[in-house]
Amino acid sequence: MKNILIINGNPNKNSFNYALSEAYIRGLSSTQNTMSIINISELNFDPNLQYGYNQRTELEPGLIDSIEQIKKADHIVWIFPMWWYGYPAMMKGFIDRTFLPGITFQYIDGKPLPEKLLKGKTSRIIITADTPRWYDRFIMKSPLINQFKKGTLEFCGIKPVKVTYISSVKDSKPELRDKWLNKVFLLGKKAK
Repeated sequence: MKNILIINGNPNKNSFNYALSEAYIRGLSSTQNTMSIINISELNFDPNLQYGYNQRTELEPGLIDSIEQIKKADHIVWIFPMWWYGYPAMMKGFIDRTFLPGITFQYIDGKPLPEKLLKGKTSRIIITADTPRWYDRFIMKSPLINQFKKGTLEFCGIKPVKVTYISSVKDSKPELRDKWLNKVFLLGKKAK
């Protein structure tokens, strides 16, 4: 049995990302796994890391709770849109404020790379985009996936990190959206 955390990074509650999140939750509900959910848009916090890592910015209650959920999770599912080959600003602020030294990684004197404090956890990234995957991969070189998968999650010890790339959402027909919703439902049912 796994403890699974679902994090939705889209600020729009009427978005397809929320529908995908609900599909994953429905699938997961049929398993013996436990789940918790963070909708970043519902948290009240300052997204700015005011002092960088020089001084700890006091954490708001929602961030303290989120950090505890991240620590407890065996598997973390991130659902969010790709905007300008990155993720939404509030999600970036959430990561800046919660993925901190001593919480998700720890600097070691004399070593170029830190200790990874989230070892033993796995993750799935579900990205929606209007950019075709071939263009993202071959022309743009997948900047969002590289940054988030390698530069954040794997940097802190989360491995493996699987990616589900859903595109092109903007002009998609209801039949295709139903197919994507079913795919994410099955991911939840398999707890992947």
